[in-house]
Amino acid sequence: MTSTSNLLTDIRLEVRHKDFRPVYQVVEDKLRQPGGKGFTVDLGTCDERDNLAQAVVIRLLTPRGDLSHLGHPDFGSRLHELVGQENTETKRNLARLYILESLQHERRIQKVVAVTVKPAQGRRSAIEISLQVVPSGDAKSLFIGPFALELT
Repeated sequence: MTSTSNLLTDIRLEVRHKDFRPVYQVVEDKLRQPGGKGFTVDLGTCDERDNLAQAVVIRLLTPRGDLSHLGHPDFGSRLHELVGQENTETKRNLARLYILESLQHERRIQKVVAVTVKPAQGRRSAIEISLQVVPSGDAKSLFIGPFALELT
């Protein structure tokens, strides 16, 4: 039996704007009040594997160094450096490298099994990213994505 308690719990976020610099909104959960007399609203949470998937996407979409002033100089990725570049095989391979470089700093990932970067269907200037990782303390792979990034 594996334990995923090391994957933590966090506020659940929802992408509201899907350009390279996404805007997130906190998800709210409606909770029935005791005795069934109405509802209250609370922050939505995601935990364990869902939290890790959300954290990985946020890490990849955050430009590396943006959180330096908060004491996290290695948080983020270099994917933002590809904005304005053509969507070529070379740039997709560079995106793959930047993703692998970023994921090596995520302590909750034991192993990166696969990183797929391909042209987004119907969008010439976008790439589509899919990941398969093995979380620390877990034997079962976690699939993240696909999500798209606009390059130009």
